[in-house]
Amino acid sequence: MTRFEVARVQSPSTTPGSLAGLFGGEAAEREWVRNAVAVLEGEARRSVDTHLYRLRFPGLKGIDVYLKDESTHPTGSLKHRMGRSLIMFGLCNGLIGPGTTLVEASSGSTAVSEAYFAELLGLPFVAVVPRSTSRQKIIAIERFGGRCHFVDESSEVYAAAQRIAAEIGGHYLDQFTYAERAIDWRAGNIAESIFKQMAGERHPVPEWIVMSTGTGGTSATIGRYIRHTRHETRLCGVDVENSCFFEAYKSHSRSPNCVRGSRIEGIGRPRVEPSFVPTVIDQMIRVPDAASIAAARVLTSRLAHRVGGSTGTNFIGLCWCAAEMLRDGRAGSLVTIICDDGERYSDTYYDDAWLQRQDIVIAPHVEAIERFLDTGMFEMPESGAGFECAN
Repeated sequence: MTRFEVARVQSPSTTPGSLAGLFGGEAAEREWVRNAVAVLEGEARRSVDTHLYRLRFPGLKGIDVYLKDESTHPTGSLKHRMGRSLIMFGLCNGLIGPGTTLVEASSGSTAVSEAYFAELLGLPFVAVVPRSTSRQKIIAIERFGGRCHFVDESSEVYAAAQRIAAEIGGHYLDQFTYAERAIDWRAGNIAESIFKQMAGERHPVPEWIVMSTGTGGTSATIGRYIRHTRHETRLCGVDVENSCFFEAYKSHSRSPNCVRGSRIEGIGRPRVEPSFVPTVIDQMIRVPDAASIAAARVLTSRLAHRVGGSTGTNFIGLCWCAAEMLRDGRAGSLVTIICDDGERYSDTYYDDAWLQRQDIVIAPHVEAIERFLDTGMFEMPESGAGFECAN
């Protein structure tokens, strides 16, 4: 029996017509939803904020670097906020009730967070994930009571999740469509937290906030918040190899030609996701996977714990913005995000044998990043191959 079949056997039917019979009518269902909302709000009060670290690098004179550590959430990643918001969105729109099986398409981290919240609410959860998803993420999903259904390619997760939800009468959370609308960009979000924490710093309004793109939901939230609060801060989006977001931004088209998704888990997609909002991004950079992984390793060597590949993507994007500031003689602050804990990638990004199998050579990028942080000299390996910028 497959993992998915186990989830189907354990999940009660939750079609709209069956809820009243199962749980004693509409009043009982509304009471359950009220209690579920209260549970999520209570969890948010306990865990909504995270640390903002300031890092000092000898080569970045006049530039203050800050990293917001989202790996300290109970489920270990930035996706904790999104998982809570997506389930709250489903509850408040009448899409989730007592016993509803929650289904998600994910590269892992969002599913870990949603499995945690599903367990808090006593709901079954099915994650549709690529077979390449890190073993540590699969273990975490199952630890929170979730079940995994595997597909061979990242492009297959959408249809599989939709089909499974329909077959079992569940609710497809669909982070790639609903992330940008489920998160309130006016208040109570990660952008508001960043600006509050920066208030007492030497340069309280960042020159740039740097954010890689996965669903596009976090960059949409940050970009909208910046405009809503009328800050001068600019948003730099960062994309990776084989992903559609950079080409969509550059060409002003939502249907660029894409072959496959990224090797950097959690970001980079084989299609332009509905939650990607390019109009709130001021500059976008595409970086090679080798640079993302190299940046993750360099940053890990200067922190007290490992960071993941998407954090490496954020950090190499931050280095790009810092290099522009140094070239133009501008002082100020830069902020980016630690997306998740690098221990989840001990079998991949921190495994030299895995890098060799993937034909990823990080040594030149490691050397270039270290040199930049120590001296301010920013030179791309191999004449800048794999890097591109669009405004």
